[in-house]
Amino acid sequence: MARLFGTDGVRGVANELLTAELALTLSQSAATILGHRQVTPGTRPTAVVARDPRISGEFISAAVQAGIASSGVDVFDAGVLPTPAAAFLVADINADFGVMISASHNPAPDNGIKFLARGGHKLDDAAEDAIETEMGRTPPRPTGADVGRVSRFADAEDRYLVHLLRSLNGISLKGLKIVLDCAHGAAAGVSPQAFTDAGAEVIVIGAEPDGLNINEGYGSTHLGPLQDTVREHRADLGISHDGDADRCLAVDHTGEIIDGDQIMGILAIAQKEAGTLVDDTLVVTVMSNLGLKLGMEAAGVKLVETAVGDRYVLAAMRGAGYNLGGEQSGHLIFADYATTGDGLLTGLQLAARVAATGRSVRTLAAEAMTRLPQVLINVKGVDRTRVKTHQPVQEAVAQVEARLGATGRVLLRPSGTEPVVRVMVEAPTADLARAESEALADVVKAELAL
Repeated sequence: MARLFGTDGVRGVANELLTAELALTLSQSAATILGHRQVTPGTRPTAVVARDPRISGEFISAAVQAGIASSGVDVFDAGVLPTPAAAFLVADINADFGVMISASHNPAPDNGIKFLARGGHKLDDAAEDAIETEMGRTPPRPTGADVGRVSRFADAEDRYLVHLLRSLNGISLKGLKIVLDCAHGAAAGVSPQAFTDAGAEVIVIGAEPDGLNINEGYGSTHLGPLQDTVREHRADLGISHDGDADRCLAVDHTGEIIDGDQIMGILAIAQKEAGTLVDDTLVVTVMSNLGLKLGMEAAGVKLVETAVGDRYVLAAMRGAGYNLGGEQSGHLIFADYATTGDGLLTGLQLAARVAATGRSVRTLAAEAMTRLPQVLINVKGVDRTRVKTHQPVQEAVAQVEARLGATGRVLLRPSGTEPVVRVMVEAPTADLARAESEALADVVKAELAL
Protein backbone atom coordinates (compact mmCIF):
# COMPACT_ATOMS: atom_id res chain seq x y z
CA MET A 1 0.00 0.00 0.00
CA ALA A 2 1.24 3.49 -0.85
CA ARG A 3 2.31 5.65 2.08
CA LEU A 4 -0.71 7.47 3.48
CA PHE A 5 1.15 10.52 4.78
CA GLY A 6 2.35 13.04 2.24
CA THR A 7 4.62 16.04 2.67
CA ASP A 8 2.13 17.75 4.99
CA GLY A 9 -0.07 15.18 6.66
CA VAL A 10 -2.84 13.16 5.03
CA ARG A 11 -4.60 15.11 2.30
CA GLY A 12 -7.16 14.43 -0.41
CA VAL A 13 -10.70 15.08 -1.60
CA ALA A 14 -12.99 14.96 1.43
CA ASN A 15 -15.37 12.00 1.42
CA GLU A 16 -13.40 10.32 -1.37
CA LEU A 17 -9.89 9.63 -0.09
CA LEU A 18 -10.38 11.44 3.20
CA THR A 19 -13.47 9.72 4.59
CA ALA A 20 -14.97 9.77 8.07
CA GLU A 21 -13.90 6.15 8.47
CA LEU A 22 -10.29 6.99 7.61
CA ALA A 23 -10.30 10.01 9.93
CA LEU A 24 -11.63 7.83 12.78
CA THR A 25 -9.09 5.04 12.28
CA LEU A 26 -6.19 7.44 11.76
CA SER A 27 -7.05 9.33 14.94
CA GLN A 28 -7.36 6.15 17.00
CA SER A 29 -3.89 5.13 15.89
CA ALA A 30 -2.48 8.61 16.60
CA ALA A 31 -4.02 8.48 20.07
CA THR A 32 -2.04 5.32 20.77
CA ILE A 33 1.29 6.46 19.27
CA LEU A 34 1.28 10.12 20.31
CA GLY A 35 -0.87 9.80 23.41
CA HIS A 36 -0.71 6.61 25.44
CA ARG A 37 2.83 5.58 24.49
CA GLN A 38 4.33 8.94 25.43
CA VAL A 39 2.66 9.80 28.72
CA THR A 40 3.48 8.84 32.27
CA PRO A 41 1.63 5.61 33.14
CA GLY A 42 -1.63 6.38 34.90
CA THR A 43 -1.85 9.87 33.36
CA ARG A 44 -4.71 10.77 31.01
CA PRO A 45 -3.37 12.01 27.64
CA THR A 46 -4.78 15.20 26.10
CA ALA A 47 -5.08 16.52 22.53
CA VAL A 48 -6.00 19.82 20.87
CA VAL A 49 -8.12 19.70 17.69
CA ALA A 50 -8.64 22.68 15.36
CA ARG A 51 -9.79 23.16 11.77
CA ASP A 52 -10.19 25.67 8.98
CA PRO A 53 -13.74 26.68 7.96
CA ARG A 54 -14.22 24.44 4.90
CA ILE A 55 -17.50 22.53 5.10
CA SER A 56 -15.98 19.05 5.25
CA GLY A 57 -14.01 20.05 8.34
CA GLU A 58 -17.18 19.68 10.35
CA PHE A 59 -17.65 15.95 9.79
CA ILE A 60 -13.91 15.21 9.70
CA SER A 61 -13.41 17.01 13.01
CA ALA A 62 -16.28 15.03 14.53
CA ALA A 63 -14.69 11.78 13.36
CA VAL A 64 -11.24 12.79 14.58
CA GLN A 65 -12.54 13.76 18.00
CA ALA A 66 -14.55 10.54 18.22
CA GLY A 67 -11.49 8.47 17.38
CA ILE A 68 -9.30 10.23 19.93
CA ALA A 69 -11.85 10.24 22.75
CA SER A 70 -12.87 6.61 22.14
CA SER A 71 -9.22 5.72 22.63
CA GLY A 72 -9.13 7.25 26.10
CA VAL A 73 -7.64 10.67 25.28
CA ASP A 74 -9.26 13.93 26.41
CA VAL A 75 -9.96 16.35 23.55
CA PHE A 76 -9.92 20.15 23.63
CA ASP A 77 -11.93 21.37 20.65
CA ALA A 78 -10.46 24.72 19.58
CA GLY A 79 -12.87 25.19 16.65
CA VAL A 80 -11.85 27.28 13.64
CA LEU A 81 -8.31 28.57 14.10
CA PRO A 82 -5.11 28.82 12.02
CA THR A 83 -2.61 25.95 11.92
CA PRO A 84 -0.01 27.96 13.88
CA ALA A 85 -2.61 28.62 16.57
CA ALA A 86 -3.15 24.89 16.97
CA ALA A 87 0.61 24.35 17.25
CA PHE A 88 0.92 27.13 19.84
CA LEU A 89 -1.97 25.78 21.91
CA VAL A 90 -0.51 22.28 22.06
CA ALA A 91 2.61 23.75 23.63
CA ASP A 92 0.74 26.31 25.73
CA ILE A 93 -1.39 23.79 27.61
CA ASN A 94 1.25 21.03 27.47
CA ALA A 95 -1.03 18.73 25.48
CA ASP A 96 0.40 15.42 24.29
CA PHE A 97 -0.45 16.09 20.65
CA GLY A 98 -2.62 18.14 18.35
CA VAL A 99 -4.62 17.74 15.15
CA MET A 100 -5.17 20.40 12.49
CA ILE A 101 -7.83 19.70 9.86
CA SER A 102 -7.06 21.76 6.77
CA ALA A 103 -5.94 21.57 3.16
CA SER A 104 -4.14 24.93 3.38
CA HIS A 105 -4.31 26.79 0.04
CA ASN A 106 -6.20 23.98 -1.77
CA PRO A 107 -9.82 24.48 -2.93
CA ALA A 108 -12.79 23.69 -0.71
CA PRO A 109 -13.45 20.07 -1.81
CA ASP A 110 -10.02 19.04 -0.50
CA ASN A 111 -9.14 18.59 3.14
CA GLY A 112 -6.34 17.20 5.24
CA ILE A 113 -5.37 15.91 8.67
CA LYS A 114 -2.08 17.07 10.14
CA PHE A 115 -0.79 15.80 13.47
CA LEU A 116 1.39 17.81 15.82
CA ALA A 117 3.66 16.23 18.42
CA ARG A 118 4.09 17.42 21.99
CA GLY A 119 5.37 21.00 21.98
CA GLY A 120 3.49 21.78 18.76
CA HIS A 121 6.11 20.32 16.41
CA LYS A 122 5.45 18.59 13.10
CA LEU A 123 5.85 14.83 13.13
CA ASP A 124 8.95 13.20 11.72
CA ASP A 125 8.71 10.34 9.23
CA ALA A 126 9.20 7.71 11.92
CA ALA A 127 6.19 8.91 13.90
CA GLU A 128 4.02 9.01 10.77
CA ASP A 129 5.12 5.50 9.84
CA ALA A 130 4.31 4.29 13.35
CA ILE A 131 0.78 5.72 13.08
CA GLU A 132 0.25 4.01 9.73
CA THR A 133 1.47 0.68 11.12
CA GLU A 134 -0.81 1.04 14.15
CA MET A 135 -3.82 1.42 11.83
CA GLY A 136 -3.57 -2.30 11.09
CA ARG A 137 -4.11 -3.22 14.73
CA THR A 138 -7.21 -3.27 16.91
CA PRO A 139 -7.44 0.04 18.81
CA PRO A 140 -7.90 0.20 22.58
CA ARG A 141 -11.52 0.10 23.74
CA PRO A 142 -11.69 1.79 27.16
CA THR A 143 -15.02 1.93 28.93
CA GLY A 144 -16.64 3.90 31.70
CA ALA A 145 -14.48 6.58 33.27
CA ASP A 146 -11.54 5.64 31.01
CA VAL A 147 -13.24 7.02 27.89
CA GLY A 148 -11.88 10.40 26.81
CA ARG A 149 -13.88 13.58 27.32
CA VAL A 150 -14.49 16.25 24.65
CA SER A 151 -14.48 19.85 25.87
CA ARG A 152 -14.77 23.18 24.09
CA PHE A 153 -11.47 25.06 24.30
CA ALA A 154 -13.23 28.28 25.27
CA ASP A 155 -10.26 30.65 25.48
CA ALA A 156 -8.22 29.17 22.61
CA GLU A 157 -8.42 32.28 20.40
CA ASP A 158 -7.70 34.64 23.31
CA ARG A 159 -4.59 32.69 24.29
CA TYR A 160 -3.28 32.85 20.72
CA LEU A 161 -4.04 36.57 20.42
CA VAL A 162 -2.15 37.39 23.61
CA HIS A 163 0.79 35.36 22.34
CA LEU A 164 0.84 37.23 19.01
CA LEU A 165 0.70 40.65 20.64
CA ARG A 166 3.49 39.78 23.06
CA SER A 167 5.74 39.07 20.08
CA LEU A 168 5.64 42.78 19.19
CA ASN A 169 7.57 43.66 22.35
CA GLY A 170 5.62 46.85 22.89
CA ILE A 171 5.77 48.17 19.30
CA SER A 172 2.47 49.80 18.32
CA LEU A 173 1.07 49.73 14.78
CA LYS A 174 -0.80 52.97 15.40
CA GLY A 175 -0.71 55.20 12.34
CA LEU A 176 -0.53 52.31 9.85
CA LYS A 177 -3.40 51.55 7.50
CA ILE A 178 -3.26 47.85 6.63
CA VAL A 179 -5.41 45.74 4.31
CA LEU A 180 -5.81 42.11 5.40
CA ASP A 181 -6.86 39.32 3.03
CA CYS A 182 -7.91 36.29 5.05
CA ALA A 183 -8.67 33.97 2.08
CA HIS A 184 -12.12 33.23 3.55
CA GLY A 185 -10.13 30.90 5.75
CA ALA A 186 -9.02 30.15 9.28
CA ALA A 187 -7.64 33.65 9.90
CA ALA A 188 -10.91 35.43 9.17
CA GLY A 189 -11.68 36.09 12.83
CA VAL A 190 -8.36 36.21 14.62
CA SER A 191 -6.14 38.12 12.14
CA PRO A 192 -8.24 41.31 11.95
CA GLN A 193 -8.53 41.26 15.74
CA ALA A 194 -4.77 40.89 16.19
CA PHE A 195 -3.88 43.80 13.90
CA THR A 196 -6.62 45.98 15.39
CA ASP A 197 -5.47 45.22 18.94
CA ALA A 198 -1.92 46.11 17.86
CA GLY A 199 -3.14 49.61 16.94
CA ALA A 200 -3.46 49.49 13.15
CA GLU A 201 -6.32 50.83 11.08
CA VAL A 202 -7.55 47.65 9.42
CA ILE A 203 -9.45 47.09 6.17
CA VAL A 204 -10.49 43.46 5.75
CA ILE A 205 -11.26 41.45 2.62
CA GLY A 206 -11.74 37.72 2.16
CA ALA A 207 -13.11 37.30 5.67
CA GLU A 208 -16.58 35.88 5.07
CA PRO A 209 -16.08 32.10 5.07
CA ASP A 210 -19.16 30.07 4.20
CA GLY A 211 -17.50 26.65 4.13
CA LEU A 212 -17.24 26.59 0.35
CA ASN A 213 -15.36 29.77 -0.61
CA ILE A 214 -12.01 29.19 1.11
CA ASN A 215 -9.12 30.37 -1.14
CA GLU A 216 -11.63 31.22 -3.88
CA GLY A 217 -10.32 34.34 -5.60
CA TYR A 218 -8.67 35.57 -2.42
CA GLY A 219 -5.61 34.80 -0.33
CA SER A 220 -1.93 34.33 -1.01
CA THR A 221 -2.54 32.54 -4.32
CA HIS A 222 -4.86 35.31 -5.62
CA LEU A 223 -3.26 38.65 -4.78
CA GLY A 224 -5.23 40.80 -7.23
CA PRO A 225 -8.01 41.83 -4.81
CA LEU A 226 -5.46 42.75 -2.16
CA GLN A 227 -3.46 44.87 -4.62
CA ASP A 228 -6.61 46.67 -5.78
CA THR A 229 -7.85 47.32 -2.23
CA VAL A 230 -4.49 48.69 -1.06
CA ARG A 231 -4.44 51.15 -3.95
CA GLU A 232 -8.10 52.09 -3.49
CA HIS A 233 -7.70 52.89 0.21
CA ARG A 234 -4.16 54.26 -0.10
CA ALA A 235 -3.06 51.83 2.57
CA ASP A 236 0.50 51.54 3.81
CA LEU A 237 0.66 47.84 3.02
CA GLY A 238 -1.41 44.71 2.51
CA ILE A 239 -1.07 41.31 4.18
CA SER A 240 -2.39 38.09 2.64
CA HIS A 241 -2.86 34.68 4.27
CA ASP A 242 -3.70 31.30 2.83
CA GLY A 243 -6.54 29.05 3.99
CA ASP A 244 -4.91 27.86 7.21
CA ALA A 245 -2.87 31.05 7.72
CA ASP A 246 0.54 29.47 8.05
CA ARG A 247 1.92 31.72 5.31
CA CYS A 248 2.04 35.43 4.57
CA LEU A 249 2.69 37.45 1.45
CA ALA A 250 2.45 41.22 1.27
CA VAL A 251 2.01 44.13 -1.13
CA ASP A 252 3.44 47.62 -0.75
CA HIS A 253 1.50 50.89 -0.96
CA THR A 254 1.64 50.77 -4.77
CA GLY A 255 0.31 47.22 -4.94
CA GLU A 256 3.71 45.72 -5.77
CA ILE A 257 4.07 42.16 -4.42
CA ILE A 258 6.49 41.56 -1.55
CA ASP A 259 7.26 37.83 -1.53
CA GLY A 260 8.59 35.55 1.17
CA ASP A 261 12.22 36.11 0.23
CA GLN A 262 11.84 39.87 0.61
CA ILE A 263 9.99 39.51 3.90
CA MET A 264 12.73 37.20 5.22
CA GLY A 265 15.37 39.70 4.14
CA ILE A 266 13.61 42.59 5.87
CA LEU A 267 13.16 40.70 9.12
CA ALA A 268 16.62 39.11 9.11
CA ILE A 269 18.15 42.60 8.92
CA ALA A 270 15.81 43.77 11.70
CA GLN A 271 16.84 40.90 13.96
CA LYS A 272 20.53 41.34 13.17
CA GLU A 273 20.33 45.02 14.09
CA ALA A 274 18.57 44.09 17.33
CA GLY A 275 21.19 41.44 18.10
CA THR A 276 18.59 38.66 18.21
CA LEU A 277 19.41 36.78 14.98
CA VAL A 278 21.18 33.63 16.15
CA ASP A 279 24.68 33.43 14.62
CA ASP A 280 23.54 36.12 12.16
CA THR A 281 22.06 33.29 10.09
CA LEU A 282 18.91 32.93 7.99
CA VAL A 283 17.71 29.47 6.87
CA VAL A 284 16.17 29.30 3.37
CA THR A 285 15.47 26.70 0.68
CA VAL A 286 17.25 26.26 -2.63
CA MET A 287 14.32 28.03 -4.32
CA SER A 288 15.09 31.36 -2.66
CA ASN A 289 16.12 34.03 -5.14
CA LEU A 290 19.81 34.69 -5.71
CA GLY A 291 19.02 38.32 -4.96
CA LEU A 292 18.31 37.35 -1.36
CA LYS A 293 21.72 35.70 -1.04
CA LEU A 294 23.46 38.76 -2.45
CA GLY A 295 21.44 41.13 -0.28
CA MET A 296 22.12 39.15 2.87
CA GLU A 297 25.85 39.00 2.11
CA ALA A 298 25.86 42.79 1.87
CA ALA A 299 24.01 43.01 5.20
CA GLY A 300 26.34 40.58 6.97
CA VAL A 301 23.75 37.81 7.25
CA LYS A 302 24.78 34.22 6.48
CA LEU A 303 22.46 31.84 4.62
CA VAL A 304 21.93 28.14 5.23
CA GLU A 305 20.14 26.40 2.33
CA THR A 306 17.89 23.34 2.61
CA ALA A 307 15.77 21.24 0.29
CA VAL A 308 12.34 22.60 -0.61
CA GLY A 309 9.76 22.24 2.15
CA ASP A 310 9.24 23.87 5.51
CA ARG A 311 9.97 20.60 7.30
CA TYR A 312 13.56 20.80 6.01
CA VAL A 313 13.84 24.43 7.07
CA LEU A 314 12.58 23.47 10.53
CA ALA A 315 15.00 20.57 10.79
CA ALA A 316 17.97 22.81 9.95
CA MET A 317 16.81 25.44 12.42
CA ARG A 318 16.24 23.00 15.25
CA GLY A 319 19.49 21.14 14.55
CA ALA A 320 21.68 24.23 14.89
CA GLY A 321 19.49 26.44 17.06
CA TYR A 322 18.78 29.08 14.40
CA ASN A 323 15.74 31.24 15.04
CA LEU A 324 14.64 32.57 11.62
CA GLY A 325 13.96 30.76 8.37
CA GLY A 326 11.39 30.20 5.69
CA GLU A 327 10.38 29.83 2.07
CA GLN A 328 9.79 32.13 -0.87
CA SER A 329 6.11 31.12 -0.72
CA GLY A 330 5.70 33.03 2.55
CA HIS A 331 6.13 30.27 5.14
CA LEU A 332 8.28 32.01 7.77
CA ILE A 333 9.31 30.38 11.02
CA PHE A 334 10.22 32.47 14.06
CA ALA A 335 11.66 29.91 16.45
CA ASP A 336 11.60 32.39 19.34
CA TYR A 337 7.81 32.46 19.15
CA ALA A 338 6.57 29.51 17.07
CA THR A 339 7.22 25.91 16.09
CA THR A 340 5.80 26.22 12.58
CA GLY A 341 5.13 28.79 9.87
CA ASP A 342 2.80 31.51 11.15
CA GLY A 343 1.27 33.99 8.69
CA LEU A 344 -0.20 36.22 11.39
CA LEU A 345 3.07 36.42 13.29
CA THR A 346 4.91 37.17 10.05
CA GLY A 347 2.48 39.93 9.08
CA LEU A 348 2.68 41.53 12.51
CA GLN A 349 6.48 41.42 12.53
CA LEU A 350 6.62 42.98 9.06
CA ALA A 351 4.20 45.74 10.05
CA ALA A 352 6.14 46.32 13.26
CA ARG A 353 9.33 46.85 11.25
CA VAL A 354 7.55 49.44 9.12
CA ALA A 355 6.24 51.17 12.25
CA ALA A 356 9.57 51.07 14.08
CA THR A 357 11.64 52.44 11.19
CA GLY A 358 9.14 54.85 9.65
CA ARG A 359 10.14 53.48 6.24
CA SER A 360 7.72 51.96 3.76
CA VAL A 361 7.73 48.22 3.15
CA ARG A 362 8.79 49.01 -0.41
CA THR A 363 11.90 50.83 0.82
CA LEU A 364 12.69 48.09 3.33
CA ALA A 365 12.38 45.41 0.64
CA ALA A 366 14.69 47.34 -1.69
CA GLU A 367 17.23 47.70 1.10
CA ALA A 368 17.11 43.96 1.81
CA MET A 369 17.50 42.62 -1.73
CA THR A 370 17.09 43.13 -5.45
CA ARG A 371 14.98 40.28 -6.78
CA LEU A 372 16.45 38.74 -9.92
CA PRO A 373 14.04 37.60 -12.66
CA GLN A 374 13.26 33.92 -12.07
CA VAL A 375 11.69 31.55 -14.62
CA LEU A 376 10.47 28.08 -13.66
CA ILE A 377 9.49 25.48 -16.27
CA ASN A 378 7.99 22.08 -15.39
CA VAL A 379 9.22 19.52 -17.93
CA LYS A 380 6.76 16.61 -17.93
CA GLY A 381 7.04 13.04 -19.14
CA VAL A 382 10.73 12.62 -18.29
CA ASP A 383 12.83 10.28 -16.17
CA ARG A 384 13.32 12.41 -13.08
CA THR A 385 15.63 9.84 -11.47
CA ARG A 386 18.46 10.54 -13.97
CA VAL A 387 18.48 14.31 -13.90
CA LYS A 388 21.47 14.57 -11.54
CA THR A 389 23.58 11.89 -13.24
CA HIS A 390 22.85 12.14 -16.97
CA GLN A 391 26.00 13.64 -18.52
CA PRO A 392 24.45 15.60 -21.44
CA VAL A 393 22.00 17.28 -19.06
CA GLN A 394 24.74 18.16 -16.60
CA GLU A 395 26.91 19.52 -19.41
CA ALA A 396 24.02 21.73 -20.54
CA VAL A 397 23.62 23.01 -16.98
CA ALA A 398 27.35 23.78 -16.78
CA GLN A 399 27.17 25.73 -20.03
CA VAL A 400 24.29 27.89 -18.78
CA GLU A 401 26.07 28.46 -15.47
CA ALA A 402 29.21 29.52 -17.32
CA ARG A 403 27.28 32.02 -19.42
CA LEU A 404 25.54 33.50 -16.37
CA GLY A 405 28.54 33.48 -14.06
CA ALA A 406 27.92 35.22 -10.74
CA THR A 407 24.95 37.13 -12.18
CA GLY A 408 22.57 34.17 -12.30
CA ARG A 409 21.72 30.72 -11.06
CA VAL A 410 20.47 27.37 -12.40
CA LEU A 411 18.51 24.74 -10.49
CA LEU A 412 17.16 21.42 -11.79
CA ARG A 413 14.87 19.75 -9.27
CA PRO A 414 13.10 16.42 -9.82
CA SER A 415 9.54 16.13 -8.56
CA GLY A 416 9.14 13.84 -5.59
CA THR A 417 6.07 12.08 -7.00
CA GLU A 418 5.66 12.73 -10.73
CA PRO A 419 7.71 12.21 -13.93
CA VAL A 420 8.55 15.92 -13.87
CA VAL A 421 11.78 17.90 -13.70
CA ARG A 422 11.57 21.54 -12.63
CA VAL A 423 14.00 23.80 -14.49
CA MET A 424 14.64 27.13 -12.78
CA VAL A 425 16.92 29.88 -14.08
CA GLU A 426 17.64 33.29 -12.55
CA ALA A 427 19.36 35.97 -14.61
CA PRO A 428 19.84 39.75 -14.70
CA THR A 429 16.93 40.16 -17.16
CA ALA A 430 13.63 38.35 -17.61
CA ASP A 431 14.34 37.75 -21.31
CA LEU A 432 17.66 36.10 -20.55
CA ALA A 433 16.19 33.98 -17.76
CA ARG A 434 13.41 32.78 -20.06
CA ALA A 435 15.74 32.06 -22.98
CA GLU A 436 18.18 30.05 -20.87
CA SER A 437 15.44 28.14 -19.03
CA GLU A 438 13.66 27.24 -22.27
CA ALA A 439 16.90 26.05 -23.85
CA LEU A 440 17.73 23.92 -20.82
CA ALA A 441 14.18 22.56 -20.65
CA ASP A 442 14.49 21.45 -24.27
CA VAL A 443 17.65 19.50 -23.41
CA VAL A 444 15.97 17.83 -20.42
CA LYS A 445 12.96 16.88 -22.53
CA ALA A 446 15.08 15.45 -25.35
CA GLU A 447 17.56 13.58 -23.18
CA LEU A 448 15.29 12.22 -20.44
CA ALA A 449 12.06 11.53 -22.35
CA LEU A 450 10.22 8.41 -21.20
